[in-house]
Amino acid sequence: MATTAVTRTPGTSQEGALRLGVWLMGAAAIGFIGYAVLFLVRNFTDSFLELGIGPNEVDVGKDEITAFSPSLFHYIGHLHIAVSGFIAATGIAVLFLLRYVRRGDIFAWVGAVLAPVVALAVALPAHYPNSFDTLGHLGLIYLAVIIYVVGALVALHGIRAQGQRT
Repeated sequence: MATTAVTRTPGTSQEGALRLGVWLMGAAAIGFIGYAVLFLVRNFTDSFLELGIGPNEVDVGKDEITAFSPSLFHYIGHLHIAVSGFIAATGIAVLFLLRYVRRGDIFAWVGAVLAPVVALAVALPAHYPNSFDTLGHLGLIYLAVIIYVVGALVALHGIRAQGQRT
């Protein structure tokens, strides 16, 4: 009977945690970019209003806003375009930082976590008092954030374990 010895190199599970965490963070960052694209496209369609915002939240649509005030319509459109740009830019910045997070750089991890946290801390509170916090409107962002947070925590575990080995 033959036996096979399997040797595990120290840190393999930590490296796996770091790789998995970075992968999850990257998938969520791509989700942020995808949401930004949806946001941008809806500005130029008959939908006009943001994803998940309908007559229950806003009692007028694109045609009514344009009829009321063309300049207001253009102003809202420019805000949609700007917000979609900032959402996409956050996702892109995170994707670039993840290269260094994967190498165990804690400062890159902090930057990759702070960028979306600041964006969400500024953007989300305004949704709640105005009843814009519908699942259709924020659901995809909530999903991406949950995936991102899990990934960030898993990656942090890998970074910390890597630091303890050295």
